[in-house]
Amino acid sequence: MVKRRLSAATIAAQAGGYIDQASGGVVPPIQPSTTFVRDRAYVPHASGNIYARDDSDTVRVAENILAQLDAAQVALLFPNGMAAIAAVFRALPTGATVLLQAQIYWGTTKWVREFCSRRGMVLVEADLSKPENMDKLCASHEPDLVFIETPSNPWLRSTDIAHAANKVHDVGGRLVVDATAATPILTRVLDFGADIVMHSATKGLNGHSDVLAGVLATNTPESPHWQAILTDRHDAGAIIGSFEAWLLIRSLRTLHLRVERMSKNAQKVAEYLQGHPNVEEVFYPGLIDFEGHNTAKLQMKGGYGSLLSFCIKGDRSNALRILGKLDLFHRATSLGGVESLVEHRYTIEPNTGIPENLLRLSVGIEDIDDLIADLGQALV
Repeated sequence: MVKRRLSAATIAAQAGGYIDQASGGVVPPIQPSTTFVRDRAYVPHASGNIYARDDSDTVRVAENILAQLDAAQVALLFPNGMAAIAAVFRALPTGATVLLQAQIYWGTTKWVREFCSRRGMVLVEADLSKPENMDKLCASHEPDLVFIETPSNPWLRSTDIAHAANKVHDVGGRLVVDATAATPILTRVLDFGADIVMHSATKGLNGHSDVLAGVLATNTPESPHWQAILTDRHDAGAIIGSFEAWLLIRSLRTLHLRVERMSKNAQKVAEYLQGHPNVEEVFYPGLIDFEGHNTAKLQMKGGYGSLLSFCIKGDRSNALRILGKLDLFHRATSLGGVESLVEHRYTIEPNTGIPENLLRLSVGIEDIDDLIADLGQALV
């Protein structure tokens, strides 16, 4: 009999089936030690642990859970999302060709541009959510790596992962997907043919705004690119601490509940804003008339995430006026936490094409009537 694959919700709730063998505890312990003794013959401990840069039982537990959540063979934790992204690109050879989705998280774009320039890499940026752009650019440039973000931040564009994977693989390249805004609860990226999935675990995976972490996962750990990532993490020392890994494990156990509640809340907020006379445009993949909705519907199951953006009627000053009137939406940078946040993205990235009247929301788990009432009083 073929063993049934567990849902991400069950994997998260049971910490990947972890039971502490030493105590029988259902909660993993924290092992904070950075070094481990050898015996008198200088043989390593039976655990195999030598030094925490490679050997942290707590980190291994977290990585095992994360791998199961993404239906991956292996996962690697990093101290933050950008450290994970940096490892992906540092593992490429000098002179490689990269296709990068345009208008994604500005921190990714900024770093990749500078890195590719230093390393003599060919970098092509385009709206890869449009299949015709993916087709044309893969055929003409034969990229070594394609990096996409779906849904994208802050435009919420959805890219067809399966289509992208086919086109990239046809020319011998690898596809890496930043699925931070979706989480494995809504999209198991590797099921659609991507080579590597990346998450800023600081965001929805942890969800409590108290941990910095990043993760990469794959089903091709034997590939030279993944092996180079593994070496880079070791040599560069991009290792998460045991306490942060333990906090992440704790948070993952309620991941499915948080994502489901936040997605439902975000859907209602998006629908409310879409019908408001003082709102110019709403960007959310759950809206049936939003460009990319059909793509999102195919690869997101159970909701469309907590992230949305909208443009206020009027100029920058009006957007900042409304932002300043909000009481429940905290004016802070990040997304995916239990508390709702609002951000004026133009202030953060004024030279990337973000409209001055755009506000980005990360919708939390609060009572939806309270959130809509807060938006309502601010939009007057």
